[in-house]
Amino acid sequence: MQASDSWQDDAETTERKPLTREQAQALMLAKPGVSVWTVVGLQALVGAVVAMAAYGLAGLAAASSALYGCFVVMLPAALFAGGMRAWLVKLQPALALFGFAFGELLKIALTVMLLLLAPRLLPGLSWPAMLAGLAATLQVYWMALVLRGRLRSRTPEA
Repeated sequence: MQASDSWQDDAETTERKPLTREQAQALMLAKPGVSVWTVVGLQALVGAVVAMAAYGLAGLAAASSALYGCFVVMLPAALFAGGMRAWLVKLQPALALFGFAFGELLKIALTVMLLLLAPRLLPGLSWPAMLAGLAATLQVYWMALVLRGRLRSRTPEA
């Protein structure tokens, strides 16, 4: 008896035909992507909402802390997106993969550095407000995945 691996295709179904141009365009329209700049913009919007809520609940120090938490997520994401756009697309695929991984490493390092600098940069730092801003801004990645088809479908077609 031979064990079956559910991740493996059957031998007779492994032959696939490439998509035609029309099929590929239809697939792209059915499953649109989300611009990284749209994600960064949504992060700014969420950060502003959290900062307003923090201001209403605990005052200006909490609002600035929540904005800083948003900034801790948004700045590395924006720099990473700009780097991807500027030089990563010009590289060979193997180098692009290395560049992507290195960019993610730099993004994490910048995030950690900004978190460590928080007490020095914000004298009245409210850690709960900053972490709330950070956590809410991180959730934008999930929101962008859920909204990916809806964001593009609301724009008028040319």
